[in-house]
Formats: sequence, structure tokens, C-alpha cells
Amino acid sequence: MEKWDLIIIGAGAAGLAAGIYGARSGLKTLILEKQMPGGATIESPWIENYPGFPSIHGQELIDKMVAHATKFDVQINQLEPVTDLDVKGEKKIVRTSKTTYEAPVIIITSGAHHKQLGVPGEKEFSGKGVSYCALCDGAFFKGKTVVVVGGGNSAATSAQILANLASNVKLVHRRNQLRAEEIIVEDLRQRNVEFLFNTEVKEIKGDNLVKSVVVLNNKTGETREIEVNGVFVQVGEVPNSDFAQRAGVKVDKAGYIIVDLWQRTNIPGVYAAGDVTMHPVKQIGTAVGQAIVAATDAFGYIRRPYYYKG
Repeated sequence: MEKWDLIIIGAGAAGLAAGIYGARSGLKTLILEKQMPGGATIESPWIENYPGFPSIHGQELIDKMVAHATKFDVQINQLEPVTDLDVKGEKKIVRTSKTTYEAPVIIITSGAHHKQLGVPGEKEFSGKGVSYCALCDGAFFKGKTVVVVGGGNSAATSAQILANLASNVKLVHRRNQLRAEEIIVEDLRQRNVEFLFNTEVKEIKGDNLVKSVVVLNNKTGETREIEVNGVFVQVGEVPNSDFAQRAGVKVDKAGYIIVDLWQRTNIPGVYAAGDVTMHPVKQIGTAVGQAIVAATDAFGYIRRPYYYKG
């Protein structure tokens, strides 16, 4: 069993920030990531609201964070998903697909994953025209017609990416206005993205690939079929908290981990930060801020300096 001072679960912006602060305070720090470092940040083509970077690609920002973390000897184990936690005792046990680890403190920064529409055809055509990542799959739809489903920043950003590739982009939202930032919405207008408000996708149809979507106007009751080549679903997120819930970490009704002002969960020595928590603002800046608080308090929990009040 490998022993560490601090184990962080998730290598997105929150996890990497927690790693930097943990390692700089002298803690032997390990980050476990089920995929590649980056989380939701790498899905952003351009980030313009992170202080100090007027405009930076999401992948570039993550690359800088990874380099910063490794500079301070943070070990990042990618492609190693956590399968089970035992956090009842003083020593926290973390089991992964490869081995078992032990540490007095863990910080959960596992983020969230995309929510599905739950309509006929969605599962059948996943990877065959249905996608949840415009940055990942947009290039496959160059010169084609696509719809983006959703009304928040993620949906609007996806529409931005696709407007540079597809010949026709339609943004479908069930309400009468978008929740996305106005600066992004205005950009979409200039790119001639078509807005279909008060509209819901009811079915995705095709043969081997997506051919059309059936949509309902929830104000008029009219149903019609639109020919499309791709459907990009951006209707919200589900926190990656299942493994934490099984270990006894408390969550809210939506599954987000409940934390206090110090990012402490209901279990001593277990912290959480970023999109997996119930914090109302899901941004890179808030994720990093939460992670800094968590790592700082984690150091106090382990080393018990004179100022620690926990």
C-alpha cells in the first residue's frame, strides 16, 4: 500500500490547484485522474475570464497548471479511476483500478459529467452523430448541419466552436431566453447561429448516422422534424460523486458534495472542491479558489500548526 500525505481525486483545475498548494506546503501529494488531466476546462476553446489571461485556450491553461504542479513534485497518475473509498478511520484508504493508497487527508475534485436528454435515439446514436463535446467532435461535422441543445454557457460555447466548422448551427432551448453570458450570445448572433426558443428535442432519428431530430414547440404544441447531421447535448451536468456517497460523504438532492467554508465535508480529513461541490458558481476561478482553501486547511489538519482551529 502506497502512503501519501495528501491524495487528490481528479486532475481538473481544482485538483491541480490543490496539488500545487499541497506540495508547496511540504505535503507528499498524489493526484489520481480517471482520464487525462483537464476536466471541463479543456472543453473550452477560449477562456477570457480567468484573471491574468485575457484570452487563453483551455488546453493551454491546463498544460500550464500541470507543469506548475509537477515543478513542485506533485505526482499525477492519469488513466487510474478511483473505485472505492474507506474514510471512516484516521487513515483514508483509496482503491483504484490499479492499486491501493493511504493518506490522512483526501480532497475530492472529481468534477461532473454531462447530463443526457433521455430521449429515443440518444443512446443508439451516441458516437454516430450524438456528442457531448463540441471541441472533441466538432471537426467531424465540417460543412454539415448541427443542433446544440441547451441554454447555458456550455451550450453557447459549443455553438461558438461549431459555428467555425459546420455550415448551419441551430441552438435549441426549452425556454424563451438563454442563460449564457450576453457577450457569448451576441457573438452567436454575429455568427448567424439560429435560435430555436421554447423548443424541446423529443427524438433523434437516423439509420447508421443521425439524420434528423423531432422537436416540440412547448408554447404552440407544434411538432416538426428537422434534418441534421449532428446533435450536441449541453443540458447540464451530474456530479461525479457516486464513489464518495458510497463512502458516507454527504451530498445534496442533486448529488453535489456538501462542504463548509473550509471545504470540509461531514467526514474529518475529507475535503471537496470544484464542480463536484454544491457551490452555486461553476467556474475555473471558483474551482481554483475552493481548492486553495481545501489544501490550506488540509495542511492544518495534518500538521496542526499553532493557528489551526479544526
